Amino acid sequence: MDAIDRRILAELQQDGRLSLTDLAGRVQLSMSPTHRRLHALEASGAITGYRAVIDPEVVGLGFGALVFVTMEQANQATISAFDAAVAEVPEVIQALRLFGDPDYLLRIAVPDLPAYQRLWDEKLSALPGVRRVASTIVMKTIVDDRPLPI
Repeated sequence: MDAIDRRILAELQQDGRLSLTDLAGRVQLSMSPTHRRLHALEASGAITGYRAVIDPEVVGLGFGALVFVTMEQANQATISAFDAAVAEVPEVIQALRLFGDPDYLLRIAVPDLPAYQRLWDEKLSALPGVRRVASTIVMKTIVDDRPLPI
């Protein structure tokens, strides 16, 4: 990956809807080499997809919480069961397995506090292998979905 590939990635992180013509102009290449590089970046897995960035407030999911999960045991069966179960909870918009304590950090998006309480009571507290669940409410998002510093 060279400097031009990195510029292509940086431009697409800022605007994934750029036309090939606009992208080529921004990275100062003609369309054919830009297209070849873009295809190679997609084929290599450097670009894993394209998506719309949605404002959670506008779609009624403005209540955010960070959930810290400590597991009862750290064996393969427990971890696999938890990973599979948490992947099925649509309100979990990000799940990170951590080194140290806690074992996981979950980012939650729901409409409001009562919805979060229902989620906690019905799903989060029932996840397999969990010893402790602690959460904190997001007051304000300062940086969200920032492009990678390529």
